[in-house]
Amino acid sequence: MERTLYRSRKNSMLGGVCGGLAEYFRTDATLVRLLFVLFAVITGIGIAAYFILWLLVPEEGRTTADLGERVHQGAEEMADRARTWAEELRAPEGAGRSDATAWVALVLILIGVLFLLRNLGVTWIRWITLGVLWPIVPIGLGLALLWRRLKGGGSE
Repeated sequence: MERTLYRSRKNSMLGGVCGGLAEYFRTDATLVRLLFVLFAVITGIGIAAYFILWLLVPEEGRTTADLGERVHQGAEEMADRARTWAEELRAPEGAGRSDATAWVALVLILIGVLFLLRNLGVTWIRWITLGVLWPIVPIGLGLALLWRRLKGGGSE
């Protein structure tokens, strides 16, 4: 049986790219997501690669042979997803927002405050550098995914 690369509908956090790659290579989607994050942090290529794959790889269940049509569908899907996120951000507190969003926001604020204090010359915080803090990103993502799984939200 021939395997086909597609973007996953059932194992999707953003566009289904990592879920589709994981199913194609028969591995865990969390591992693929962490690799994309690492490539994004270390080389910057992870973000560009993700969005290019989102445009080029068809969604599960769609069989579009025309590359132009696939790119158009992917771009429309990205725009729809961005509109949905904007609506969720404008929604009142608690209406459609997840705990993970609050935790990510809290971690980003904390990292920002730590860097600000370091730049202001607070002596007890001089050990904080980008080299020390960047591993927090994959650790935080891993913990968020694990927390989500433990809370019963296994499918994304």
